Amino acid sequence: MNLIHVKTKIDYHQHLKIAEFRKDIRTTAPHKHNSYVELIFLTGGSGTHTIDGKCYRVVPPVLFVVRKEQVHHWELTGNPEGYVLILKKQYVDDSQDKALRDLLAKVIAHTYLPIGPSRSFPLFFALLLESWRENHTHQSVVTDGLLKALLGSILRHAEPSRQHVQASTDLYRRYEEMLRQTETLRNSVAHYAAQLNTSPQNLNALCRKAAGQSAAMVLASHMISEAKRLLHYTDVTVNEIATRFDFADSSHFIKYFKRHTGTTPQAFRRQG
Repeated sequence: MNLIHVKTKIDYHQHLKIAEFRKDIRTTAPHKHNSYVELIFLTGGSGTHTIDGKCYRVVPPVLFVVRKEQVHHWELTGNPEGYVLILKKQYVDDSQDKALRDLLAKVIAHTYLPIGPSRSFPLFFALLLESWRENHTHQSVVTDGLLKALLGSILRHAEPSRQHVQASTDLYRRYEEMLRQTETLRNSVAHYAAQLNTSPQNLNALCRKAAGQSAAMVLASHMISEAKRLLHYTDVTVNEIATRFDFADSSHFIKYFKRHTGTTPQAFRRQG
């Protein structure tokens, strides 16, 4: 069985890391990240960046957001320049700043953001890098403040139509976080409601309020995305995927996949 390669670019004890984008990167193999989200701001370079099978042209200045469950790879030309910001869930969990948590929840709903003329973006990243490199008394306060300013600036450039996707609801955010644990995805809203100490009906109501979708549809978007990754990047069988997601059998999964995508898993794999 071919498994998706998982990269770790941050030390175990670190919860945040910022660095300049490596200028020697040109082509990378498809890979996932080990339990962190990556914000990549490019001010130079060209080529393509493929995230979950969708190819984006690299036309700086541009910001990419790669969540931990997503598979991505680069095919770059020229000289890439910019910054990479890595954030673990633990960093946000440890923060006492609710505004920071809410801003990040909204930002990671996006994947690709072309950035117009802006002096603030490079400045925020440069200041974050400077603060991260220095070990000073007020480092965490300064870093949190700069991070909030950066995230707020990102949302200014985001499509207005996507602003409602994430609501500042702790339960909904926890539901989304659980669904990003792709290794344990299960086709059961009731299972997740129990894990969240609520009822399926209440979880459904919260999802409709926060995202305009039922809890089942929110779950489906995660399961279909992960199924597509497995079909595109691995040789895992359809039956194995059905078992992994806790479907009764492969025929139920095939009907589910076709209902949400318009095609069968086998046809999707052949298209890739």
